[in-house]
Amino acid sequence: MSESTVTPPDTPGDLARGGAAGRASDRIFNGLTLGAGILIFVVLALVTLYLIFQSLPAMTAAPSQLSSGTSFWAYVGPLVVGTLIAAFIALLVATPVAIGVALFISHYAPARISKTVGYVIDLLAAIPSVVYGAWGFTVFGPALVPGYKWLHEHLGFIPLFGTPSTTGRTLLTAALVLAVMILPIITSQCREIFLQTPSLHQEAALALGATKWDMIRASVFPFARNGIVSALMLGLGRALGETMAVTLVLSRGALTPNLIGAGNNTIPAEIALNFPEAYGMRQSELIAAGLVLFIITLLVNMIARWIVRHYAEFSGAN
Repeated sequence: MSESTVTPPDTPGDLARGGAAGRASDRIFNGLTLGAGILIFVVLALVTLYLIFQSLPAMTAAPSQLSSGTSFWAYVGPLVVGTLIAAFIALLVATPVAIGVALFISHYAPARISKTVGYVIDLLAAIPSVVYGAWGFTVFGPALVPGYKWLHEHLGFIPLFGTPSTTGRTLLTAALVLAVMILPIITSQCREIFLQTPSLHQEAALALGATKWDMIRASVFPFARNGIVSALMLGLGRALGETMAVTLVLSRGALTPNLIGAGNNTIPAEIALNFPEAYGMRQSELIAAGLVLFIITLLVNMIARWIVRHYAEFSGAN
């Protein structure tokens, strides 16, 4: 009969050595994470300082020294307005569609269909922006021209729908292309948040006689509110900084309230078109425009953080 081998218990010395090794690994890991966090702030500070120092010559230059022949703020003002209009129209169009698709995937579609739709949404996020721009320039823009003519014929008394473009390369086209681009980002984030809603909350609402839509309004949306705001801000940040798609789609010109006509421009498109050949004061001018966009993006994120903190006291998980 074979003798069983009995493993002796760990001695106090073994436990002490194991504990010391664990504490050492914790200290190393804490140091690495702290270093990574500090590195982010250092990089952000260096980028900020670079933008500020390179922008000062353009911001303080006389109008005659700038390419526009006007002051820097008169030059960048229309670009800021065009950037904000395009980004907010994109967010306005994409938000209800993204939330609806996310709800369909998480609560309405059968498992097989939800997986397929989720895969397609994730695939849309992987398409390069230049492909979206080429599609908007060659296919989507011309396809919208009849709709622009209809808007002008029936709503032409509104300045937003003035004389339409014959090519479809308008600010509204660029905004709709941006909406398609940010749609998968918002949808993916909302889908994951909706799926994390505690099942007990949903089952309790249904047990009390609520319909599925009532359950979503009472349980899912309150739980996911902060996450939805974060998803929207993430999409808005993408729309504010998008370069190639807007550059290819937009027919650039002076700022105009007409969304379906030629004209308007955005800061990213202005920088992408002119920076490769820029030097001297023109380069400083474009960097200063980039600094303005950097500040706008920072303010948007700060507002989003404030909204999240403001509503953090209540959560569907409480």
